[in-house]
Amino acid sequence: MTLGILAALHDEVDGLIAAMRHEDARATTQTIGMRDYHCGTLHGQPVVLVLARVGKVAAAATTVTLIREFGVEGIVFTGLAGGVATEVGVGDIVVADATIQHDLDARPLFPRHEVPLLGQSVFPADPALTAALRQAVEGFLRDDLASEVPDGVLARFGIHAPKLHVGMIGSGDQFINSAMAVAGLRRDLPLLQAVEMEGAALAQICHEYGVPYALMRTVSDRADDAAHVDFPAFLRDVASHYSSAVLRRFLDARG
Repeated sequence: MTLGILAALHDEVDGLIAAMRHEDARATTQTIGMRDYHCGTLHGQPVVLVLARVGKVAAAATTVTLIREFGVEGIVFTGLAGGVATEVGVGDIVVADATIQHDLDARPLFPRHEVPLLGQSVFPADPALTAALRQAVEGFLRDDLASEVPDGVLARFGIHAPKLHVGMIGSGDQFINSAMAVAGLRRDLPLLQAVEMEGAALAQICHEYGVPYALMRTVSDRADDAAHVDFPAFLRDVASHYSSAVLRRFLDARG
């Protein structure tokens, strides 16, 4: 089973590409639609790695290409998110059990959040892929975190005893950084754990093509007025290590 693995930013995927090239001397790269698709094996599993770039359109376009041009049979997205639920903190990991476009509003033609002509607003993640991803995250937090990210680095970002959360992730073409916006999301979508800018678009495409997906997000901020983290540093020093280590466990378990 060939998996497509996507991320939105360079630091989220560059380490994985380097690991693939180190492991698989026959790995190839194909450029389609201004994106480089890296095909080979990673931790012994056939994968296609790609930088999707930021936003719902970018994620949807990349997902279609992965499915139609490369025939991937499952898709995993990893990246950053802002925490919305009160118990979700910086440095925690959220694995989606479902996604929704929190900014989609075609009223009065269609109900709020519903994708026009699909009759659906919530797109469940694949249970098997999600369970495997959840197990990989649990193993990482229990056994690998201390060696992957030193305590001093975690403390620099205010991270203490990071936790796993499983629940709904919302996507929108906007960066959420106000307490008022977060309050509105909590009111309208009480099951929402975190927000980002790609996952629900990917999920819609996977739904339309019948391809399973799973989604993991590292929480970089609280999506409120205090969302001022040094994102390049957080990506480089924390989130990229989370993603690489979790995906290593996830792929190793598929062997």
